[in-house]
Amino acid sequence: MTVVGPFGLSVRDRVLDTDIRSGLADVEEGLLEATKSDVPFINGASQHLVRAGGKRFRPLLTLVAAQFGDPHAPGVVPSAVVVELTHLATLYHDDVMDEADVRRGVASANARWDNSVAVLTGDFLFARASRVVADLGPEAVRIQAEAFERLVTGQILETVGPAADRDPIDHYFDVISGKTGALFGVSGRFGALLAGADEAVVDILTQYGERIGTAFQLADDVLDIASDSQESGKTPGTDLREGIPTLPVLHLRSGRFDSPEDQRLRDLLDGDLTDDAKHAEALGLLRAHPALEQARRDTVRYADTARELLGPLRDCPAKMALEALCDAVVHRAG
Repeated sequence: MTVVGPFGLSVRDRVLDTDIRSGLADVEEGLLEATKSDVPFINGASQHLVRAGGKRFRPLLTLVAAQFGDPHAPGVVPSAVVVELTHLATLYHDDVMDEADVRRGVASANARWDNSVAVLTGDFLFARASRVVADLGPEAVRIQAEAFERLVTGQILETVGPAADRDPIDHYFDVISGKTGALFGVSGRFGALLAGADEAVVDILTQYGERIGTAFQLADDVLDIASDSQESGKTPGTDLREGIPTLPVLHLRSGRFDSPEDQRLRDLLDGDLTDDAKHAEALGLLRAHPALEQARRDTVRYADTARELLGPLRDCPAKMALEALCDAVVHRAG
């Protein structure tokens, strides 16, 4: 058994192992090439997060999905670069909105420079992603544009919050379906489509990507509460401090928990968590709360539905790798 990719993904097939390792190396080279600029400052800012590393889950999904067609088709690696560039661009913007100080274990772009530089660098990366996808043909451009629309819509929905008659948890799943699920769906779709896989296979891997992307985001929600900075790459409780409504908090506020300790935690979350002592107390209480375990169960549920979607696919090492990704996401959430 060999190990490749993020999360310690286990692959039992030597050919698949070689293909994925080679493909990820090509993606890294493509990311550096796509983020180059003749302006030294832009070059440094645009490659700041590329060089910081990352899980590269989206490119990995693209490369594994391509195994259901011709994995060496010329558009596969560029499409993996497109999805990761798009993701990286959103991180620059997210860190401005969240006022984050750390990203992937290094200073965020807005902390190292300022908000304006971070926003403009994100825009630069979106432009470079568009340039790469333009070479993949009009269908790829349309797919990328639709995904980007959904991504921005999800961010807007998160910003404005749920309507008065809308269940906040249902609203939240709409948010992450756009913010996270859409780009994961495109990752699976690009890989299968550009490798020439059958239309039914492309559809399955698109749906799988959406589901595993949702599970991935739910695992992130758990990690924001439960992990340390070394594991998550950012300061624990960042979303908590900024008042971003992640799933454990939404479960806490759902009305199912009404003990005095629950009310104390809700009071803390409704207060000023820029105070380090109050933030630490809220984080400690939430780590021990059943709402966090409920969020873990939701993560497992979405990962299981992603796995079920793979049923019609032919049995092969790539299918086993996609099933292993479901296990890896669940393991991430503890």
